[in-house]
Amino acid sequence: MKAWQPRWLVRLGERLRLAPLGARLLVASLMLVIVLLPLAGIGLSYNFRQSATASFDSRLESQLNALLAGIQVDNVGQRLQLNRSLGDARFDRVYSGWYWQVSDGGDLTMTSRSLWDQRLPVPGHHEGVNIYEVSGPRDDALRMIERDLRLPGYRDVIHVALAGSTAELDHEVGRFERLLILSLATFGVLLLAGLALQMRWGLAPLRRMSANLRAVEEGESERLDTQLPVELKELALAMNGVLERDRRLIERGRAAAGNLAHALKTPVSVLKTLSERFPEAQRQPINTELTRIDDAVRHHLARASAAGGVAFSGRVSIRDAIAPVVQGLAKLAERRGIRFDVDIDPRAAARIDPQDIQELTGNLLENALRWADGRVMFRVSRVPQGVRLRIEDDGPGMTRAQGESALARGVRLDARGSGSGSGGSGLGLAIVEDLMMLYGGTLRLERAALGGLAADVWLPASPVSAQADNAGSETSSSD
Repeated sequence: MKAWQPRWLVRLGERLRLAPLGARLLVASLMLVIVLLPLAGIGLSYNFRQSATASFDSRLESQLNALLAGIQVDNVGQRLQLNRSLGDARFDRVYSGWYWQVSDGGDLTMTSRSLWDQRLPVPGHHEGVNIYEVSGPRDDALRMIERDLRLPGYRDVIHVALAGSTAELDHEVGRFERLLILSLATFGVLLLAGLALQMRWGLAPLRRMSANLRAVEEGESERLDTQLPVELKELALAMNGVLERDRRLIERGRAAAGNLAHALKTPVSVLKTLSERFPEAQRQPINTELTRIDDAVRHHLARASAAGGVAFSGRVSIRDAIAPVVQGLAKLAERRGIRFDVDIDPRAAARIDPQDIQELTGNLLENALRWADGRVMFRVSRVPQGVRLRIEDDGPGMTRAQGESALARGVRLDARGSGSGSGGSGLGLAIVEDLMMLYGGTLRLERAALGGLAADVWLPASPVSAQADNAGSETSSSD
């Protein structure tokens, strides 16, 4: 049974799983730096403190040995005395942090001037040299070394203690830790910068391959560049093989669909001719079915023609591609006495097969000219991430229900209210809708400002990008 997880944690996991390779490697490196450098710093700081403490203890022991060497017994009074200086002025400065004292059988006999009226604590006696952490005058933290000594001719055991303030030791360790933190932080930044440069250089072939794929998607290139490292070169060669095979299959499918459609046209025409010999009552249903067959052939021929252009067509200028269609329909509008206004942005371009954009524009303009009373407006403009085509007329227009019916293949509408496609069969708008699905665009039928029908078409700059965006939005909405 799968354990329950918070929704934010699931989303975070999804984001990390789908993060770019460079970002994932950089985050992994950052985590390693965050974990390893502090651990290394802690280890170095601990070792340095141990080393500094050992050096401090060595200094204490040297001072203790000098103190022990200077202690002697006064033969006259049998009293202890110090016959030499330890050579460190801190023992003579009051509360300097460095102290010594000598006790005899529990009675204090000698102390350093620095102790003044204070005394060092005397722990329990142990054999040999011992070192303790103690609290001295003014509650200073001291590190004390002590030892018992027996002098020849003296009755009691002498206890000698010498202590030094750990402030100097702590200052030295603190200074090292500050330098260590600065050094490790600088090293971490330089390490991350070096790793980022290394990853950028290492992932450069993947970025170049991604750019090549984008060029193939946009129709700017037919094949992937194979000047890549050996690991990616084999992948590029395999993908080029798949692209070439798909291209051949698409061309073969288009040719087969075209051949089939053309092969069916002749028998349909013959059957129509033969049906003329039948009486009117029998001829009408036969002609109806033959018309449906003819519409289906034209529909699938148009779809087959468009399907091949999606994967490998390049970016074309809308104005240049539809110029023959616009010129021909402008003459038709002039003969019918219809005012035909055209406004095409010369910079408008989309990745679409020229024949398909001509089919799309021709169907919509013929529909508008058929039902217009006296004016048709055609505008092509650039919009974010694509191109917009808008065709308006001043005809009767259609309701929302009629608009939905007009986009259904083979549905015929009543006269003067339909706006159906070419030939009055309802096929024209359905073909436009099919082209929109193939190229990732949208078609909207709405009321025009002129009073009639407005056909609003949006074509994406790249059909592949539009499909990817739609897939991404569907995934997000499913979450």
